[in-house]
Amino acid sequence: MSADVQPSVPQPSDPRGVARPATGEGGAPDPAPSTGRVPGFHAVVPAGGAGTRLWPLSRAGEPKFLHDLTGSGRTLLQATVDRLTPLTGPDGVLVVTGARHEAAVRQQLPDLGQGGLVAEPSPRDSMAAIGLAAALLAQREGDVVIGSFAADHVIDAGPGFAQAVEQGVAAAREGYVVTVGIEATSPSTAFGYIRAGEELGLAAAPSARHVPGFTEKPDAATAQAYLDTGEYRWNAGMFIVRVEVLLGHLARLHPQLHDGLREIAAAWDTPHRAEVLDRVWPTLERIAIDHAIAEPVAAAGGVAVVPGSFSWDDVGDFASLVEVLPAPSPGTAPDDGSRILGDPRDALLVDAPGALVVPRSGRMVTVLGLPDVVVVDTPDALLVTTRAHAQRLKSVVDAVRDAGRTDLL
Repeated sequence: MSADVQPSVPQPSDPRGVARPATGEGGAPDPAPSTGRVPGFHAVVPAGGAGTRLWPLSRAGEPKFLHDLTGSGRTLLQATVDRLTPLTGPDGVLVVTGARHEAAVRQQLPDLGQGGLVAEPSPRDSMAAIGLAAALLAQREGDVVIGSFAADHVIDAGPGFAQAVEQGVAAAREGYVVTVGIEATSPSTAFGYIRAGEELGLAAAPSARHVPGFTEKPDAATAQAYLDTGEYRWNAGMFIVRVEVLLGHLARLHPQLHDGLREIAAAWDTPHRAEVLDRVWPTLERIAIDHAIAEPVAAAGGVAVVPGSFSWDDVGDFASLVEVLPAPSPGTAPDDGSRILGDPRDALLVDAPGALVVPRSGRMVTVLGLPDVVVVDTPDALLVTTRAHAQRLKSVVDAVRDAGRTDLL
C-alpha cells in the first residue's frame, strides 16, 4: 500500500460503513452541474471479454468492443469514449484492456493520452480492472469520483445519460457506491435487476434512492413480478464512486486484492512497473465488482441507484443486434425488420422479414423465404441460426473449442 494514500476511514456514526466527505455551505451537498463537464469526475472504461455470443464476428483477438455494430462508423469503444469525454474533459478517460488488445485500442483512440490506457497482462475480472484504475487515480489525482462504463454497450448519448452521471456523481460524493438503473421495458431474463428503495433526500441528486439489494438473472415469472412492483430496474453494470470509498470497501472485504492493487499502482509510473506487475498481478483474486463490492455494500445500506432515462443495450447476442441497427432510410424500401450489418451490396434478402445478415467474406449472401434467420459470413467461418436461438451461441463456441479449432476463436 502506498504510504501517502490511505483508504477512507469509516465513521462510527455512519451506518453505511463509509466515510462522508465535507458538504457545501450550510451542510448542503455541492450541486452537480446541469450540462457539460462534471468537475472532479473521471471515467473508467473496462474493455475486455470475447463476446462469444457474437461469434464468429466477435472473437478473443477482436472482441465486440472493437467493432462497429451500429452502422455509425464508430466502434463500440469509440462511441463509449465519445459520450464520456464531454463529461470528463479530454484527459479524464482511463481505458483498461488486455495486453493483446493494447495496440488496437491505441489505434482506435489516437487522442487517448499515454497515461489513459492501462493494459492488463491477463484477465482477472472486473474488480481487478476497475480497482487498478481506482488505485492509479488515487495515486495520481487524489480522492476523485470515478464512473465505470463498459466499452461494449450501445447507449443514447443524449441528455439523459449526462443527467444520470451528474446525479450519480453527487450521490457518490456523499459516500455512496452508486449504480445506474435502466428502466425495464420487458421481463427480460438476460439482465440482472436492481431494487430501488427509499429516496436519499439529496438536493443535487433528487432521483437517487437506496438499493436494498441486487438480483441475478431471474426466471420469466420473477422478472414479470419485479416489473409489476415498479421498484426494479435493469442492472447495466455502471458504477460511480469516490476512489477512496471504493478502495476502503475493498480493503475491508478483500484485503489481499486491495493490497496487491495498491502495490501495482504505486509502481505503475515508475521503472519498477513490469517487475511488480509480473509478480503481483497473477496472484490477484478473480471476482466481479458486483460480487466483491456492490452486493455486500448494498446489504449494509451503502449503495444507491439513479435512474438511467436513456436507451441502452448490451448487444449480448445477434437478436439484440437487430434491434440496434438502423432501419432503411424512408422511401428506399419497406421496413420488414430485416437488417444488414455491412455493405448492403453484399447481401440480398427476399421474403426474409426479421432476418440479420453480416456479410464479411467478400461474397454475396442471399436469403430467400427464411424469416428471423441470422447469417454471419466471415472468411473462415459461417454461422447460420435464428434470432430465437441466438442466446445459445456460447454452446457453439464451446463445441468449436472442443473440436480443437481454437484458430477460429
